[in-house]
Amino acid sequence: MSHLSNVWFKVTDLEVASGRGCRVTTVDGHEYLDFAAGIAVNSTGHCHPKVTAAIAAQAERFLHASANVYTHDLLEPLASKLDEITPSSIDTFFFANSGAEITEAAVKLAKQVTKRPNVVVFQGSFHGRTHLSMAMTTSKTVYRAGHAPLPSGVFVAPFPDPLASDQEATINASLRGFDRLLQQQTAPGETAAVILEPVLGEGGYVPAPRAFIEGIAERCREHGIMFIADEVQSGFGRTGNWFAVDQFDIEPDIICMAKGIASGFPFAALGTRRELDDQWPTGSHGGTYGGNPLGCAAALATIEVMSEPGFLDNVRSRGSQLRDALSELKERYPVLRQVRGPGLMVGASFEDPSFVPPVLEHCRREGRVILMNAGTDGNIVRWMPPLIVTAAEIDEAVGAFSDALKATI
Repeated sequence: MSHLSNVWFKVTDLEVASGRGCRVTTVDGHEYLDFAAGIAVNSTGHCHPKVTAAIAAQAERFLHASANVYTHDLLEPLASKLDEITPSSIDTFFFANSGAEITEAAVKLAKQVTKRPNVVVFQGSFHGRTHLSMAMTTSKTVYRAGHAPLPSGVFVAPFPDPLASDQEATINASLRGFDRLLQQQTAPGETAAVILEPVLGEGGYVPAPRAFIEGIAERCREHGIMFIADEVQSGFGRTGNWFAVDQFDIEPDIICMAKGIASGFPFAALGTRRELDDQWPTGSHGGTYGGNPLGCAAALATIEVMSEPGFLDNVRSRGSQLRDALSELKERYPVLRQVRGPGLMVGASFEDPSFVPPVLEHCRREGRVILMNAGTDGNIVRWMPPLIVTAAEIDEAVGAFSDALKATI
């Protein structure tokens, strides 16, 4: 009898004993190419030597130092590094342990700054599974069902349909829908923040079109609404830039970071402007483990690795290689409807979601490749390997996927 909760969903039944680079080894000695990467968390691969060495060295000094009691000597260095790589509008940082903690913190800060009660989210979004972040999540009802009443003051705006034949029309319709929301449901003077994933994660790896995200940011500036970029999944090199918003002409008021920030060690960060942070009353937010020294050490080492020459170039090159290979398969297999996504945050959309489970199972069982699905209907195979993935490993994974399509479609 297992004493573990059954609340976790399980992609596989594998029990892992070790990991190195892009591969994991199970307790029975089988090796798998891991293209799930802890759900886009193992950014520098499993057990990157610089990251594990940094954690081990810090563990020899001290394990815990609550920022509420005393600071430690990695907090300021990490904040300084984040200041260098985040958008120019961001210069002040708060630390926590998970993406959900940070998205909640972002909304709390926005409400303190604006003195307004409401927040706007978008269809297909995922912001976490705590009570407020769950209320802001619209990708699947399973995350919300049975937990009512959820916090109020959350309003949902449309997100452009990536499959629409007329992209300009769907972008304009979504922007009009946002404008209508401010006219009909939550007035600008009552709207504290908009929180937006530059690339929908759980919603199906859907990139926000430039005209859409820049249009939303412009409306936020016009109305004094805080623009929160939820980069929990898309940040830290995943899209080929440090952050997905880097490719747009926008300056977020708040940015949410987690997942890849520390290569797998639980850590998260909120970035904002000093002038906004100064309006956050001291003691009104916090957390026992926020900014813990082991997490800071892992994050600093992760940033060091990602700052090495060619690292982000590899993400972009491998992403192009992956999209090209999947696009070739799409021409051969009409069940594949679309290949999309920047860098190594790539989604392969299936016409019929029933095809996805057998394809993923065949990849795992026969090809020894771990992949996951996403999307409201579960019809997206998402490709999120460690960012250190090689060209040969891309070919290996796509080969297993091709064999699975041939065997199951």
